Amino acid sequence: MIEAKVNLVNDMEFRGTAGSGHTLAMDADEKSGGRNAGFRPMELLLVGFGGCSGMDVISILRKKRQPLSGLEINVKGEKTDTYPKIYKTVHIEYIVKGKGVDKQAVERAIALSLEKYCSVGATLAKAGTITHSYKIIDE
Repeated sequence: MIEAKVNLVNDMEFRGTAGSGHTLAMDADEKSGGRNAGFRPMELLLVGFGGCSGMDVISILRKKRQPLSGLEINVKGEKTDTYPKIYKTVHIEYIVKGKGVDKQAVERAIALSLEKYCSVGATLAKAGTITHSYKIIDE
């Protein structure tokens, strides 16, 4: 079982603590009564998706002995106009860096992450549509 605890700090600012002991700040913007002192909860879903899929992709590419020098992931989400304003579309872009990285290895690693391994992506996919793209930068 995964656990987390969230405590009010002040106004709209909360401190979240995961079962692993790591913490993060969450807050609303000024117009919503916050002070912009942390992540918005919906931002955390996108960050979590990028991290989850990124860990899959980098692990798979390393197992395939790809000559990687970096991996950047950009995630954008579009929410519905009505409450509860869930993500209706999410796009994840992978920027793979390295010298002579194999295109097919990248495509396979991304497919495995999105179709099999990434639980955050699978959760988001139940609510909306996930699309993806990638670039390979030969360094």
